Amino acid sequence: MATIELRDSRGKKVGSRDLPADVFESTVSVPLMHQVVVAGMAGIRAGTHSTKTRGDVSGGGKKPWRQKGTGRARQGSIRSPQWVGGGVAHGPHPHGHEMRVNKKMKRGALRSALTDALQSGKLAVVDDIAFEEPKTREAAGLLKALELEGKVLVVLPEPQDVVERSFRNLPFVRIAYAKSLGTYEVLRADRVLFTDAALGVLEGARGVAE
Repeated sequence: MATIELRDSRGKKVGSRDLPADVFESTVSVPLMHQVVVAGMAGIRAGTHSTKTRGDVSGGGKKPWRQKGTGRARQGSIRSPQWVGGGVAHGPHPHGHEMRVNKKMKRGALRSALTDALQSGKLAVVDDIAFEEPKTREAAGLLKALELEGKVLVVLPEPQDVVERSFRNLPFVRIAYAKSLGTYEVLRADRVLFTDAALGVLEGARGVAE
């Protein structure tokens, strides 16, 4: 079973934390992670892009000039795609972009992302994050003490208003919850910070471990 250093809010090592092997020692599958991330991004697309075909553009009912004898190319309507103000050929139309990805694939992709985070050294664990009141300075000091730089993903066991309000003014920090943690969030971050309690929730979550 893999282990990781457990630190306090001042960055001091206070022990070590066992990590569940079925989550943090999985096979890293790049194609699976890519497929799940692409499906997730496709699912949030609005799909409302639209263009008008020649049948949707008003006007153009009359043939602009006779078929022969003018020396010009034959034309049937000024609303054909080659005309300015005409319809669009093969343009986009409203449709859904959803891609089917089952739960097993999502769980496998998340395990791959977490295993890769551990192996690459971007995973960190703190015993607890608690502030008496929302203070951006204290949140920034915590990250500095833990030597976390770049895009940081802070994973909490559950919503914590004071903690989230402390971090929200730091543009490079994102907050996530252990039960709803996504593959894209883990891959996007340069460093991933778990609280000890969040790891416990993740370890007990059937959706990840199974």
